Amino acid sequence: MNNLDLNPKIINTLNKFKLTSPSHILSLSAPDLERKTKLSSNDVAILQKTVANSVLISKPMTTAHEIFHTESDTDGNRLNVGCPILNAFLEGGILRQGITEIVGESASGKTQLCMQLCLTVQLPVKQGGLDGGAVYLCTEDAFPNKRLHQLIHYFQNKDLFSTIDFGDHIYIEHAADLEGLLYCIEKRIPLLLARGAIKLIVIDSIAALFRVEYSINETVQRAKHLNTLGSILHRMNNRYNIPIVCVNQVTASFTDRSKKCVPALGLTWANLVTTRIQLSRTTRHVTTSPVQMETCLRTIEVLFAPHLPNRLCHYVINDRGVEGLS
Repeated sequence: MNNLDLNPKIINTLNKFKLTSPSHILSLSAPDLERKTKLSSNDVAILQKTVANSVLISKPMTTAHEIFHTESDTDGNRLNVGCPILNAFLEGGILRQGITEIVGESASGKTQLCMQLCLTVQLPVKQGGLDGGAVYLCTEDAFPNKRLHQLIHYFQNKDLFSTIDFGDHIYIEHAADLEGLLYCIEKRIPLLLARGAIKLIVIDSIAALFRVEYSINETVQRAKHLNTLGSILHRMNNRYNIPIVCVNQVTASFTDRSKKCVPALGLTWANLVTTRIQLSRTTRHVTTSPVQMETCLRTIEVLFAPHLPNRLCHYVINDRGVEGLS
């Protein structure tokens, strides 16, 4: 703070009370600063204006064009989903900013895709990963450990990734109720984040607890708790800049006849989601190679995203994981 154009009396007072960080000063209101430092209201006003100007000067404004090209050209702004076709469809993969929701009916491949992300996040940045582990929070069924090891076996057979011990960097936690989920998110996960041990958080699923614990008459309370959870996740995302993926269920649509089902949890949760991706099964079956095996054809659709248009792509699930079809 000594390099600011301030009265020496103000600088000495700041040093005395250990207010040496611009963020600390700007986080306090004018009355709080007056009480803490015993400075006059005029001195506090000068202090706040000078510190605010110094922050603006140190971080000059940029244009939208500059931000777009900086984000597009920087490694690590997307998380590779483990398939070149799906990566191209999502223009690089899962966005690191905000909350990404993967919604779909039962057996559409939501958990499969999330497990695949838990592997790709461990890849080096140059290969589309984030060079870190993952936390997988289960709120419904038991974690499909057998399927995960099948995917690990496929990934480790690739010469490029044979040295990565994928299973040692996936932290699995089960939350039976909302209280347990919040405790894990607020108390346990921050310890792993502070150590740099994880670069991805998956909650599978966000809807399970909120659909069970609240009755029809408790919609206001449910909305309040959804907002609380969403705020915690967004703060975590802003602080650590890691992708947060939440699985959601679908429910029957009673208002829109053109849609058979819609994402659960309503408008409250939708307003907290940054990117919404929907997975669906079709009635068609296709034969995939190299093993000539018939499997169900599925669709992945971007419902909304800040960086993608609404569009659709086909994919299948096989021994290798989730793979897009061109």
